Amino acid sequence: MVESALCIAGHQVDAVEDVAGATACLRGPAYDVVVLDWMLPDGSGVDLCRQMRETRCSVPVLMLTARTNVADRVAGLEAGADDYLRKPFAVTELLARLRALTRRGPRLAESVLRHGELEIDLDQRRLRVAGHDVPLTLREFQILELLLRRRGRVVTKTDILTSVWGAESAGAEASLEVLISRLRRKLGVGEAAALRTHRGLGYSLSFDP
Repeated sequence: MVESALCIAGHQVDAVEDVAGATACLRGPAYDVVVLDWMLPDGSGVDLCRQMRETRCSVPVLMLTARTNVADRVAGLEAGADDYLRKPFAVTELLARLRALTRRGPRLAESVLRHGELEIDLDQRRLRVAGHDVPLTLREFQILELLLRRRGRVVTKTDILTSVWGAESAGAEASLEVLISRLRRKLGVGEAAALRTHRGLGYSLSFDP
């Protein structure tokens, strides 16, 4: 059903049924996005997602699952998924979430943003902290880029959700909190301390260059 819906919508799709097939596909040219089921015949989609991130594969991942509790959603996000869609779902919502994951806003003239020990390359979607590469998922990168562009100012949750997810929702807000926590860990002690939560407002990034 998913393959058919995506093809009808104009996407070029490679469909596989198990972890082995997905792993083989991921060795080839990069995909724009991966739609990944939680339960697969020969393993877990969550484990596959984690392996993708450990090998620095930064393709956006949309996780599909029938699981409903918050702990499972957090587990998927912690493994490196960018978004989470619960079954059963409407095809229109699937397509909207994929558009949000692959959406690219207009680029500014600068291709690299630097501040202190932090450097992000907008063209390669790459983060370096103190000279070391730090892998980020698409949404982690989008959140960090937005905060860095507005460093020194509070960026509201509404602004982040609209810019990164395309709209506000309870699920997106829960995902944002998980991704902010994950960003803090990835940035390290010095930079993480500057990623501040302003309760009831949003987040800010500010540190001495």
